[in-house]
Amino acid sequence: MNNIIEIKDLTKKFNQKKAVDNLSLNIKQGEIFGLIGPDGAGKTTTLRILSGIMLPSSGRISVLGFSLPDDAEAVKEHIGYMCQKFNLYIDLTVNENINFFADLFLISRTVLEKRIQPLMEMTRLGPFRKRLAGDLSGGMKQKLALICTLIHRPKVLFLDEPTTGVDPVSRRDFWRILHNILLEGVTILVSTPYMDEAEWCNRIGLVFNGRMLSIATPHNLKKDLKSIVVEVPADVKITKGMVRDVPGLMDYQLLGEKHHIILRDEAGLNRLKNMAAHKDRIRIVPPTVEDVFINTIKESRK
Repeated sequence: MNNIIEIKDLTKKFNQKKAVDNLSLNIKQGEIFGLIGPDGAGKTTTLRILSGIMLPSSGRISVLGFSLPDDAEAVKEHIGYMCQKFNLYIDLTVNENINFFADLFLISRTVLEKRIQPLMEMTRLGPFRKRLAGDLSGGMKQKLALICTLIHRPKVLFLDEPTTGVDPVSRRDFWRILHNILLEGVTILVSTPYMDEAEWCNRIGLVFNGRMLSIATPHNLKKDLKSIVVEVPADVKITKGMVRDVPGLMDYQLLGEKHHIILRDEAGLNRLKNMAAHKDRIRIVPPTVEDVFINTIKESRK
């Protein structure tokens, strides 16, 4: 498949601080790619640059064959950009917001009706078409914003943390909708701070402090983790202080009724077992994307 998005050594500075630091990335047609990272990682800045609404400091960028920032205006009619904050008109109804965006893109009412019906069915917003946007729930607002972003049939979607502040059920609905959109050949670049959402993406890029730490499928990222992830029931007599003395400790969290520990190698695991009253209850578990992210940050600082 062809690369729809190509980024080489993208850098964006605000004064002397690098919000994006020599980021390189290629995204193929029909792919859903996730930029995964915490607040301040550079995700929003990257999406704004790719959408043509912010100038880079340096680097080479191509979106759908358009070179940015030179062709920023030309590319905008072929892409959809959905920002973090709900930016539709809260005093207009669902229908009125959709009609407004259709008018912006010079879409006739006949064409709009053909396009809107499947989108309404996909998002289940049909019964709420006459409701004010300001009266919608958080999840419904995001679905409405997505409809308005899709109404002109973009070839590429840029979604900036679309599920932040949305309840778990609506988050799942939103990702289901995105996968239905993929079937139409749309390419999606989505940013999120939620590590568990990585599982919905074809590939992900882990970003931190403006730098791309790693790019791979979620499966391969977890498979290639060299460290060991261990779970210990909280009733096994191991304290936080004891864990901190384990050699090769990468990360430690007490999650409910279990200690969740990342160790660099078997030496740390053996030390942990020697501390425990019930060695048989210490078990190695599959890593999560969050485990990989924490481990990658720690390794990058060595």
